[in-house]
Order: sequence, then structure tokens, then C-alpha cells
Amino acid sequence: MTARNLSLDSIEELAQEALARAGAAPAQAGPVARATRLAERDGIRSHGLMYVPVYAEHLRCGKVMGDAEPEVSQPRPGAVRVDAAHGFAHPGIDAGWPAFTAAARKQGVAAMALTRSYNCGVLGHHAERLAEEGLVGLCFTNAPASMAPTGGHRPVIGTNPFALAVPDGAGGARLVIDQSASAIAKSEIVLRARQGEKIEPGWALDALGNPTEDAEAALAGSMRPAGGQKGFGAGLMVEIFAAALTGANLGLDASPFSGPQGGPPGTGQFFLAVDPAAFAGEAFDVAMTRLAQSITAQEGARLPGARRATNRARIETEGVSVPQELLDRIAAA
Repeated sequence: MTARNLSLDSIEELAQEALARAGAAPAQAGPVARATRLAERDGIRSHGLMYVPVYAEHLRCGKVMGDAEPEVSQPRPGAVRVDAAHGFAHPGIDAGWPAFTAAARKQGVAAMALTRSYNCGVLGHHAERLAEEGLVGLCFTNAPASMAPTGGHRPVIGTNPFALAVPDGAGGARLVIDQSASAIAKSEIVLRARQGEKIEPGWALDALGNPTEDAEAALAGSMRPAGGQKGFGAGLMVEIFAAALTGANLGLDASPFSGPQGGPPGTGQFFLAVDPAAFAGEAFDVAMTRLAQSITAQEGARLPGARRATNRARIETEGVSVPQELLDRIAAA
């Protein structure tokens, strides 16, 4: 398979141009192109350039409004609400960000809820952004139903990830936890299906509720929750925060994040920010330092997010090898 090596600047430019051709205004395309760059930078290919043709398709068929203008309100001192207006999630997040972080510093705790939103990409990047501002970030996003409850086979909730990031006291994140409620992120199965590869045992069920290693059968069936009932419980928690608390569509009512079927998904995000200075003060950093060192001191152990950081250092220097087939799909999008 032929491929081209692209710099991160070129990746961002490529995404921006494709989104603009599909009808996204600069205010919508810019943040999504930036998020595409960050996903490729961290080696998270399933949320990088691979998604650009999907974004373009959704702009053209009306699942995403390319001229959406997010509306921000602040009904309570510590509550920021963003109506993403069925545009991309990233511009809505950016629109509410200043009021959200300012409220967290003033109140000690603040929350931002997005409704009528869309796929927000790598959830951990939003939590990490809070950590870079010295805040503990806890983020939730729901998704179209693709995961059945333990013992069932009809999807009820999405893969519904949550992300937690903790500041390191030096303008960065000490650790980033980013995990879905399912055994694996659905985007990984989509990637395997596109590449004609099998999926791992325990990842998914087919439409009849039988275990499957066929990626296409998995996409027609349901994801398996991580850790059985515990994973499904975590997914329900995310659904409550990201959909019920924001007024967004439940996963049951959201159209798919892939394909042109249905109108805008109308999913939601819920972000919590906590200023450690309001609670533990300097003791927070002392505790986190000790906790982190107790992990990294063990041979073979690493902090959550360490693999992404390693990828980041390498890819920023080496660039990204992009299959020509994907470049052709983006050019045709």
C-alpha cells in the first residue's frame, strides 16, 4: 500500500480544506481540523484523518450544519450551557470555554453542558485542555446506541466514554484517563471493517446476540461492555450526564455517527472542572506526585496517557504516514 508522509501542519490544512469544500464555515472547520491534527499527533488514527470523509459526508447530507453558530448562556454562576445548533461539537466547546473556566476558578467547581451537539473527537483532549489550565477535568460524551445491556442484545446506549485529566503544576497534564464503557471504542471496529480485518474476541456481538470476530457483523450487532455489568453501569452514568443532564438526545434517539441516514445526531457533552486550590491547596500536588511515582516506580507500569505522550514526541518530529487510499477518499469528499 502506497503512502505519503505528512507533517502535522499539512494534516490540519488538508482537513480544513476538505471541510470547507463540503460546506463548513471557517468557524466550524477550524476547530475540527485542529482536533484532527491532535488525534494524528497522538497516534489515535481512528479519530484523525480517517474521520474527515465522514465529516464531509455529514456536512453535505445535513447531519452537521456547516454554518451553525453556537449559543452560550450561563443560567447559574457555576453552570455554562451551550447550544451547538447541530454544528460540530468543537466550535461549541470553544464558544463556552472562557465562561466555563472562569466560573471554575471563581466558584471552585463549574460545569459546561452542550446540547444539539455531535461527535467531539478524542474526549481526553478536552480533559487535558482543562489540566493545562490547572484544573482537574472530568468529561462525558454520549453516542448513538450501539451497546446492549449485559444479558441483552439490543443496543440501548453508546460506547459513552469518560475522560479525566489532572494538572501537573507546570502547565501540562500529569495523567489522562480516556476510556469508553465498551470493551473497545467503536471507531476501532470501524477501522478494522474498513481494512477487512477481524476484531478481537470479546469485543462485540452480532445482531442475534452471538459473539463475533467479524467487524461487519459487529457493526450490525452491538458492542460488549467492558467488565460486563460494571462497564454498562459506567455507560449509563455517562448517558445521564451527557444526555439527560444536557437535554441532548439519548443514544436511543441519536442517528449514527457514520453513514448519511437520519438527521443530526443531537448528542451531548458534559464537562466538569475543579480548581484544586479551592479544596486541597498545595496538598493536591503533593498527593498526586506521590501517587504517580508509586506507579511509575514499578517496572513495566505507566501512567494513563503515557503512550499518547510517547507517540506525540515521535510524530511531531517524524510526521504521519498516510495511506494514499485515504488521501484519495479525502480528495473526493
